[in-house]
Amino acid sequence: MGNFDKLHHICVVVADIDKTQAWYESIGIGPWQSYPPMTQYTDISVPNREAFLKLKYRVCNLPNIQIQLCEPSQDPSPQREFLDSKGEGVFHIGFEVPDADAAEDAAKAAGLPVQARGRRDDGTGFDYYDTAGQGGVVLLTRATPPAK
Repeated sequence: MGNFDKLHHICVVVADIDKTQAWYESIGIGPWQSYPPMTQYTDISVPNREAFLKLKYRVCNLPNIQIQLCEPSQDPSPQREFLDSKGEGVFHIGFEVPDADAAEDAAKAAGLPVQARGRRDDGTGFDYYDTAGQGGVVLLTRATPPAK
């Protein structure tokens, strides 16, 4: 299985997460829940740690895909830069992988530069790849913690 075989989510950067969530709910897309605090990632390499920790996420788990809303703070971050330069829209497409480190290694071997990465204590986590210039959107791989 490759890094980009199992679609997990689409992440939309928005200016006002409450307003956007309300709009989605008004057309029948929901329910939404807050993503756990970004502090769950104990090993992170991101352009601006403070801005990363302030990202607000809401997720809606549909039967076939997750939709994520992301509201960045005013601090410099890739999400803030995207919002300021392009407006609201799809920031990244996320794919589920069984092993975050193996996915990162495979992506690097394929020539995809890592833009940001984060790992939880159990080794699960994410990698953002610098693919927007070539593919039109950032790609992300994520390994989800096992269900409890």
